[in-house]
Amino acid sequence: MVCVPLTTLSNIARADEVPLVTGEQWVRSSEQLKKVYLIGIANAYHLEAAYHASNPPTDDQSMIPRFGKGLKGHTLDSVREGLNQWYAANPDRVKQPVIETIWFEMVVPGLQ
Repeated sequence: MVCVPLTTLSNIARADEVPLVTGEQWVRSSEQLKKVYLIGIANAYHLEAAYHASNPPTDDQSMIPRFGKGLKGHTLDSVREGLNQWYAANPDRVKQPVIETIWFEMVVPGLQ
């Protein structure tokens, strides 16, 4: 588990300061830590969806509807395994952010 001081959380980070987890961190992480990362993404998704429940944003306004549609039928474990397989098959692309890999390798194909 990663501990973050509350003072860190109280500051609003600019987009260029927010670190992205890349394949480098992904391939070095335990399966448990990978699942925790994916749970964090899922929680953010559910929070955003709940916030907009009474007035859902269109696809043009948010990525949330597309994430839901594109990942339909996936589980945390299937996404984790898919990422493991993709980074193993593409070792030259470990600098690619995990969220980008999820988007282009799972969400977009799931929208087809």
